Amino acid sequence: MCRKIKSFILILLVFNIFCVKAQKSDSLERDSLSVWKVKSLYSLSGTQSSFVNWNSGGRNNISLIGNISASADYNKDKWNWSSDATLAFGGIKYLDDNAVNLQKTDDKIDLSSIVGMRISKRFLISINSGFKTQFADGFTYPNDSIAVSKFMAPGYLNLALGTDYIKDGNFSVFGSPFAAKTTFVLDDSLSQIGAFGVAKGERVRYEFGAFVKLKWNAKLMKNINMKSKIELFSNYLNNPENIDINASVAFVFRVNSLFSATAQWNLVYDDDINIRDRNGNFGPRTQFKSVLGIGISYKLEN
Repeated sequence: MCRKIKSFILILLVFNIFCVKAQKSDSLERDSLSVWKVKSLYSLSGTQSSFVNWNSGGRNNISLIGNISASADYNKDKWNWSSDATLAFGGIKYLDDNAVNLQKTDDKIDLSSIVGMRISKRFLISINSGFKTQFADGFTYPNDSIAVSKFMAPGYLNLALGTDYIKDGNFSVFGSPFAAKTTFVLDDSLSQIGAFGVAKGERVRYEFGAFVKLKWNAKLMKNINMKSKIELFSNYLNNPENIDINASVAFVFRVNSLFSATAQWNLVYDDDINIRDRNGNFGPRTQFKSVLGIGISYKLEN
Protein backbone atom coordinates (compact mmCIF):
# COMPACT_ATOMS: atom_id res chain seq x y z
CA MET A 1 0.00 0.00 0.00
CA CYS A 2 2.81 2.43 0.93
CA ARG A 3 4.55 1.67 -2.38
CA LYS A 4 1.41 2.62 -4.32
CA ILE A 5 1.02 5.89 -2.40
CA LYS A 6 4.67 6.85 -2.93
CA SER A 7 4.43 6.02 -6.65
CA PHE A 8 1.39 8.22 -7.23
CA ILE A 9 2.90 11.11 -5.26
CA LEU A 10 6.16 10.84 -7.23
CA ILE A 11 4.30 10.80 -10.57
CA LEU A 12 2.30 13.88 -9.58
CA LEU A 13 5.38 15.79 -8.42
CA VAL A 14 7.18 15.06 -11.71
CA PHE A 15 4.02 16.12 -13.57
CA ASN A 16 3.96 19.46 -11.70
CA ILE A 17 7.66 20.15 -12.31
CA PHE A 18 7.32 19.40 -16.02
CA CYS A 19 4.27 21.64 -16.45
CA VAL A 20 5.79 24.58 -14.58
CA LYS A 21 8.80 24.46 -16.92
CA ALA A 22 6.53 24.41 -19.98
CA GLN A 23 5.57 28.10 -19.83
CA LYS A 24 5.93 30.36 -22.86
CA SER A 25 9.32 31.96 -23.33
CA ASP A 26 8.15 34.76 -25.63
CA SER A 27 7.93 37.82 -23.34
CA LEU A 28 5.76 39.72 -25.86
CA GLU A 29 2.91 37.26 -25.28
CA ARG A 30 3.14 37.00 -21.50
CA ASP A 31 0.23 39.41 -21.00
CA SER A 32 -2.06 37.04 -22.90
CA LEU A 33 -2.93 33.48 -21.94
CA SER A 34 0.15 31.38 -21.18
CA VAL A 35 0.52 28.04 -22.86
CA TRP A 36 0.42 26.31 -19.47
CA LYS A 37 -1.40 27.22 -16.28
CA VAL A 38 -0.62 24.92 -13.39
CA LYS A 39 -1.96 24.82 -9.84
CA SER A 40 -1.40 22.30 -7.07
CA LEU A 41 -2.21 22.15 -3.38
CA TYR A 42 -0.59 19.75 -0.92
CA SER A 43 -2.15 19.47 2.54
CA LEU A 44 -1.85 17.39 5.69
CA SER A 45 -4.40 17.73 8.47
CA GLY A 46 -5.13 15.76 11.61
CA THR A 47 -6.47 15.53 15.12
CA GLN A 48 -5.26 14.02 18.38
CA SER A 49 -7.41 13.28 21.43
CA SER A 50 -6.43 11.87 24.81
CA PHE A 51 -8.49 11.32 27.98
CA VAL A 52 -7.56 10.84 31.63
CA ASN A 53 -10.40 10.25 34.11
CA TRP A 54 -12.72 12.02 31.69
CA ASN A 55 -16.27 11.68 33.03
CA SER A 56 -18.09 11.86 29.67
CA GLY A 57 -15.86 9.17 28.16
CA GLY A 58 -13.77 8.92 25.02
CA ARG A 59 -10.96 6.93 23.40
CA ASN A 60 -7.38 8.09 22.89
CA ASN A 61 -6.77 8.44 19.16
CA ILE A 62 -4.78 10.15 16.45
CA SER A 63 -5.93 10.77 12.89
CA LEU A 64 -4.25 12.14 9.78
CA ILE A 65 -5.45 12.91 6.25
CA GLY A 66 -3.17 13.80 3.34
CA ASN A 67 -4.51 15.39 0.17
CA ILE A 68 -3.01 16.42 -3.16
CA SER A 69 -5.09 18.43 -5.62
CA ALA A 70 -3.57 19.54 -8.92
CA SER A 71 -4.66 20.93 -12.26
CA ALA A 72 -2.88 21.76 -15.52
CA ASP A 73 -4.38 23.70 -18.42
CA TYR A 74 -2.84 24.01 -21.88
CA ASN A 75 -4.30 26.65 -24.17
CA LYS A 76 -2.86 27.52 -27.58
CA ASP A 77 -4.52 28.48 -30.86
CA LYS A 78 -7.52 26.16 -31.34
CA TRP A 79 -6.47 23.57 -28.78
CA ASN A 80 -7.27 23.27 -25.10
CA TRP A 81 -6.11 20.49 -22.79
CA SER A 82 -7.24 20.46 -19.16
CA SER A 83 -6.25 17.84 -16.59
CA ASP A 84 -7.09 17.38 -12.91
CA ALA A 85 -5.79 15.01 -10.27
CA THR A 86 -6.99 14.45 -6.71
CA LEU A 87 -5.27 11.99 -4.38
CA ALA A 88 -6.33 11.56 -0.75
CA PHE A 89 -5.62 9.08 2.00
CA GLY A 90 -6.26 9.17 5.74
CA GLY A 91 -6.89 7.03 8.77
CA ILE A 92 -7.50 6.94 12.50
CA LYS A 93 -5.64 4.90 15.11
CA TYR A 94 -7.05 4.21 18.58
CA LEU A 95 -4.11 4.38 20.96
CA ASP A 96 -5.79 2.51 23.82
CA ASP A 97 -6.30 -0.72 21.86
CA ASN A 98 -3.32 -2.32 20.08
CA ALA A 99 -5.63 -4.98 18.63
CA VAL A 100 -7.40 -2.40 16.47
CA ASN A 101 -5.46 -1.59 13.30
CA LEU A 102 -5.44 1.71 11.47
CA GLN A 103 -8.96 2.42 10.24
CA LYS A 104 -9.32 4.21 6.92
CA THR A 105 -11.19 7.52 6.94
CA ASP A 106 -10.47 8.78 3.41
CA ASP A 107 -9.16 7.13 0.24
CA LYS A 108 -9.36 8.55 -3.26
CA ILE A 109 -7.67 8.42 -6.65
CA ASP A 110 -9.48 10.68 -9.10
CA LEU A 111 -7.87 11.58 -12.44
CA SER A 112 -9.49 13.37 -15.37
CA SER A 113 -8.40 14.91 -18.65
CA ILE A 114 -10.20 16.64 -21.50
CA VAL A 115 -8.76 17.58 -24.90
CA GLY A 116 -10.71 19.86 -27.18
CA MET A 117 -10.57 21.72 -30.49
CA ARG A 118 -12.10 25.18 -30.41
CA ILE A 119 -15.00 25.84 -32.81
CA SER A 120 -15.82 29.28 -31.35
CA LYS A 121 -14.59 31.52 -28.57
CA ARG A 122 -16.07 29.39 -25.78
CA PHE A 123 -17.20 26.13 -27.42
CA LEU A 124 -15.01 23.12 -28.20
CA ILE A 125 -15.44 19.63 -29.60
CA SER A 126 -13.78 17.54 -26.91
CA ILE A 127 -12.83 14.06 -25.73
CA ASN A 128 -13.27 13.63 -21.99
CA SER A 129 -11.66 10.86 -19.94
CA GLY A 130 -11.79 10.03 -16.25
CA PHE A 131 -10.43 7.36 -13.93
CA LYS A 132 -11.37 6.64 -10.30
CA THR A 133 -10.32 4.02 -7.76
CA GLN A 134 -8.73 3.80 -4.29
CA PHE A 135 -5.38 2.93 -2.69
CA ALA A 136 -6.21 0.43 0.06
CA ASP A 137 -8.78 -2.16 1.15
CA GLY A 138 -12.02 -0.81 2.61
CA PHE A 139 -14.05 -2.32 5.44
CA THR A 140 -17.41 -1.78 7.09
CA TYR A 141 -16.21 -1.23 10.63
CA PRO A 142 -16.19 -2.78 13.20
CA ASN A 143 -15.88 -5.77 10.83
CA ASP A 144 -12.30 -5.49 9.59
CA SER A 145 -11.88 -9.09 8.39
CA ILE A 146 -13.82 -8.95 5.10
CA ALA A 147 -12.91 -6.24 2.58
CA VAL A 148 -15.85 -4.58 0.83
CA SER A 149 -13.62 -2.72 -1.66
CA LYS A 150 -10.02 -2.83 -2.87
CA PHE A 151 -7.65 -1.17 -5.35
CA MET A 152 -9.38 -1.50 -8.77
CA ALA A 153 -12.37 -3.10 -7.05
CA PRO A 154 -14.04 -0.94 -8.00
CA GLY A 155 -12.19 1.05 -10.64
CA TYR A 156 -14.03 3.30 -13.09
CA LEU A 157 -12.92 4.47 -16.54
CA ASN A 158 -15.05 6.97 -18.48
CA LEU A 159 -14.59 8.08 -22.09
CA ALA A 160 -16.89 10.55 -23.84
CA LEU A 161 -17.05 12.59 -27.05
CA GLY A 162 -19.05 15.79 -26.87
CA THR A 163 -19.17 19.58 -26.61
CA ASP A 164 -17.35 21.59 -23.97
CA TYR A 165 -18.40 25.11 -22.94
CA ILE A 166 -15.57 26.99 -21.17
CA LYS A 167 -16.54 30.37 -19.78
CA ASP A 168 -13.15 30.89 -18.12
CA GLY A 169 -10.61 28.96 -16.07
CA ASN A 170 -13.12 28.54 -13.25
CA PHE A 171 -16.31 27.39 -14.99
CA SER A 172 -16.98 24.77 -17.67
CA VAL A 173 -19.76 22.41 -18.77
CA PHE A 174 -19.19 19.28 -20.84
CA GLY A 175 -22.03 17.31 -22.42
CA SER A 176 -21.88 14.10 -24.44
CA PRO A 177 -24.52 11.82 -26.00
CA PHE A 178 -21.75 9.28 -26.74
CA ALA A 179 -20.17 8.13 -23.48
CA ALA A 180 -18.73 4.81 -22.34
CA LYS A 181 -18.38 3.80 -18.69
CA THR A 182 -16.32 0.77 -17.70
CA THR A 183 -16.45 -0.69 -14.19
CA PHE A 184 -13.58 -2.93 -13.05
CA VAL A 185 -13.77 -5.37 -10.13
CA LEU A 186 -10.33 -7.00 -10.28
CA ASP A 187 -10.76 -9.06 -7.12
CA ASP A 188 -12.05 -12.62 -7.23
CA SER A 189 -14.00 -12.54 -3.95
CA LEU A 190 -15.84 -9.33 -4.86
CA SER A 191 -16.48 -10.32 -8.48
CA GLN A 192 -17.97 -13.65 -7.34
CA ILE A 193 -20.73 -11.83 -5.44
CA GLY A 194 -21.39 -9.39 -8.29
CA ALA A 195 -20.19 -6.32 -6.39
CA PHE A 196 -20.50 -2.84 -7.92
CA GLY A 197 -22.87 -3.94 -10.67
CA VAL A 198 -20.74 -6.52 -12.49
CA ALA A 199 -22.32 -9.89 -13.28
CA LYS A 200 -21.39 -12.60 -10.76
CA GLY A 201 -18.00 -14.04 -11.64
CA GLU A 202 -17.23 -11.22 -14.12
CA ARG A 203 -14.49 -8.65 -13.60
CA VAL A 204 -15.60 -5.92 -16.06
CA ARG A 205 -18.92 -4.23 -16.86
CA TYR A 206 -19.52 -1.97 -19.87
CA GLU A 207 -22.14 0.77 -20.11
CA PHE A 208 -23.01 3.18 -22.91
CA GLY A 209 -24.99 6.37 -22.47
CA ALA A 210 -25.00 10.14 -21.98
CA PHE A 211 -22.60 12.07 -19.76
CA VAL A 212 -22.59 15.60 -18.31
CA LYS A 213 -19.81 17.18 -16.23
CA LEU A 214 -19.88 20.61 -14.62
CA LYS A 215 -16.88 22.25 -12.90
CA TRP A 216 -17.09 25.46 -10.89
CA ASN A 217 -14.23 26.98 -8.92
CA ALA A 218 -14.47 30.32 -7.17
CA LYS A 219 -12.62 32.65 -4.83
CA LEU A 220 -15.43 33.45 -2.40
CA MET A 221 -13.41 35.80 -0.20
CA LYS A 222 -9.78 36.85 0.18
CA ASN A 223 -8.75 33.64 1.95
CA ILE A 224 -11.63 31.30 1.03
CA ASN A 225 -11.57 29.23 -2.17
CA MET A 226 -14.16 26.76 -3.42
CA LYS A 227 -13.74 23.88 -5.85
CA SER A 228 -16.78 21.90 -6.99
CA LYS A 229 -17.69 19.26 -9.56
CA ILE A 230 -20.74 17.23 -10.53
CA GLU A 231 -20.86 14.30 -12.98
CA LEU A 232 -24.08 12.73 -14.33
CA PHE A 233 -24.33 9.53 -16.37
CA SER A 234 -27.38 7.79 -17.90
CA ASN A 235 -27.01 4.23 -19.22
CA TYR A 236 -28.95 3.84 -22.48
CA LEU A 237 -28.84 0.04 -22.18
CA ASN A 238 -30.36 -0.40 -18.71
CA ASN A 239 -32.78 1.89 -16.80
CA PRO A 240 -31.71 5.15 -18.48
CA GLU A 241 -34.04 7.07 -16.17
CA ASN A 242 -31.79 6.19 -13.21
CA ILE A 243 -29.03 8.80 -13.27
CA ASP A 244 -25.64 8.04 -11.72
CA ILE A 245 -24.44 11.04 -9.69
CA ASN A 246 -20.95 11.87 -8.48
CA ALA A 247 -20.67 15.30 -6.85
CA SER A 248 -18.08 16.98 -4.67
CA VAL A 249 -17.44 20.40 -3.17
CA ALA A 250 -14.40 21.52 -1.19
CA PHE A 251 -13.63 24.76 0.65
CA VAL A 252 -10.12 25.85 1.61
CA PHE A 253 -9.84 28.47 4.36
CA ARG A 254 -6.30 29.84 4.33
CA VAL A 255 -4.94 31.22 7.61
CA ASN A 256 -1.60 32.12 6.03
CA SER A 257 0.78 30.70 3.42
CA LEU A 258 1.34 27.54 5.48
CA PHE A 259 -1.74 26.83 7.61
CA SER A 260 -5.26 26.20 6.33
CA ALA A 261 -8.56 24.53 7.15
CA THR A 262 -10.53 22.41 4.70
CA ALA A 263 -14.12 21.23 4.43
CA GLN A 264 -15.08 18.62 1.83
CA TRP A 265 -18.36 16.93 0.98
CA ASN A 266 -18.98 14.10 -1.52
CA LEU A 267 -22.26 12.64 -2.74
CA VAL A 268 -22.52 9.47 -4.86
CA TYR A 269 -25.53 7.58 -6.21
CA ASP A 270 -25.33 4.56 -8.51
CA ASP A 271 -28.33 2.22 -8.69
CA ASP A 272 -26.00 -0.63 -9.71
CA ILE A 273 -24.30 -0.56 -6.29
CA ASN A 274 -26.23 -2.35 -3.54
CA ILE A 275 -25.50 -1.32 0.04
CA ARG A 276 -26.76 -2.82 3.31
CA ASP A 277 -27.83 -0.05 5.69
CA ARG A 278 -27.86 -0.11 9.50
CA ASN A 279 -31.39 -1.55 9.52
CA GLY A 280 -30.37 -4.53 7.36
CA ASN A 281 -32.06 -3.30 4.18
CA PHE A 282 -30.15 -4.12 0.99
CA GLY A 283 -30.27 -2.08 -2.21
CA PRO A 284 -29.12 1.13 -3.94
CA ARG A 285 -28.39 3.94 -1.48
CA THR A 286 -27.25 7.55 -1.64
CA GLN A 287 -23.67 7.69 -0.38
CA PHE A 288 -22.47 10.76 1.50
CA LYS A 289 -19.09 11.65 2.98
CA SER A 290 -17.84 14.75 4.77
CA VAL A 291 -14.25 15.51 5.81
CA LEU A 292 -13.25 18.49 7.97
CA GLY A 293 -9.66 19.23 8.91
CA ILE A 294 -7.10 21.83 9.87
CA GLY A 295 -3.41 21.52 9.21
CA ILE A 296 -0.54 22.55 6.99
CA SER A 297 -0.73 23.12 3.25
CA TYR A 298 1.56 24.21 0.44
CA LYS A 299 0.43 25.74 -2.84
CA LEU A 300 2.27 25.82 -6.17
CA GLU A 301 1.07 28.01 -9.03
CA ASN A 302 2.63 29.49 -12.13
